[in-house]
Amino acid sequence: MSEDRAAQVTTADVCIVGGCGRVGLPLGIAFAARGLSVVLYDINADAVATVNAARLPFAEPGAAEPLAEAVAAGRLRATTDPASVGSSEHLVVVVGTPVDEHLNPDLGAVPRALERCAEHLRDGQLVVLRSTVYPGVTALTEKLLAGKGIRADVAFCPERIAEGRAMTELFALPQIVAARTPSALARAEKLFRHLTEQIVPLEPEEAELAKLFTNTWRYIKFATANQFWMMANDFGLDFARIRHAVAYDYPRAADLPMPGFAAGPCLFKDTMQLAAFNRNNFVLGHSAMLINEGLPLYLVSRLESRFDLSEMTVGILGMAFKGGSDDPRESLAYKLRKILALKTRETLCTDPYVVDERFVDLPEVLRRADLLVIAAPHEQYARLETDIPLVDMWGLTGQGVRV
Repeated sequence: MSEDRAAQVTTADVCIVGGCGRVGLPLGIAFAARGLSVVLYDINADAVATVNAARLPFAEPGAAEPLAEAVAAGRLRATTDPASVGSSEHLVVVVGTPVDEHLNPDLGAVPRALERCAEHLRDGQLVVLRSTVYPGVTALTEKLLAGKGIRADVAFCPERIAEGRAMTELFALPQIVAARTPSALARAEKLFRHLTEQIVPLEPEEAELAKLFTNTWRYIKFATANQFWMMANDFGLDFARIRHAVAYDYPRAADLPMPGFAAGPCLFKDTMQLAAFNRNNFVLGHSAMLINEGLPLYLVSRLESRFDLSEMTVGILGMAFKGGSDDPRESLAYKLRKILALKTRETLCTDPYVVDERFVDLPEVLRRADLLVIAAPHEQYARLETDIPLVDMWGLTGQGVRV
């Protein structure tokens, strides 16, 4: 079996599993832009067709032109054929790593992705895990491959980009590279030096925790700002003015965020993964979850104290999980909509980027709504001209954040 695997022909430098998604596709485009030949393996046939037509299946600033160039030059192609994973020297695995309904990590996401195409893997490949994983999944992957008789190097090199900044940050940010053996570490470092000269070597378990620590730290910072905002609100004070005074020309407080929904597919999920890793003994992380996930309830309770919501039509502006994005995954705007649906006469939703047949366009919201709430801070809303009461916890409009 090993001889057959080793005999397979290498036709690409890099194959990315989950390559047409929001993490895999920018990475593939970046490698192709640096001259590597890239194949993107994905089970989403529509996304594969879109990429092969040199179009982006989602918004990512700065990615459209290099995608078109890479496809035209033959350096990048997408496929639904699992045999493609055996075509490259480097295999990069980028798949979602969710938590279940009990907030426990799904340890099998990465192994399942490899199981689907394991018969096509071959000896001598470098298998790079790019997903944020529960500590120990890299070791689990090593055991999985060894158990199937596949002699491959394994590395963990976590993605560090923010959505919407991929085509800048893939080249600008240092790359964490982790592997069990010097050979695997050297190969992973060589691969990612195509993107950046800044390499930070770690052991796999250190790197797994480093990625979870990074996302959890951001989640806790957002929770701190949200708690501070609630405190100021409850005393009738404007947190935006207080924050300005705290951070103005004062570096030690410059990273204090503004309040807002801390959502999306990573921060909450990874905080819960870290909690599970520490045997659910993570008071700070669980407190952050209660604050951030409870923010829509707090916001509605404040609105109820000011307005008779039962007689009002409320317009929710922005349904993406963050400003400037077309990604609605895990957006707290949907939790806000559910709560308001029980309280209001009618709730209307709009978003300039997220496509949903249930949404209406902004002019209709402005025509019908009695109250507006900015749920995602899209820049279009900063210039909104309206006489309708507007709730802006983000400070986007510069009119204060009291609710």
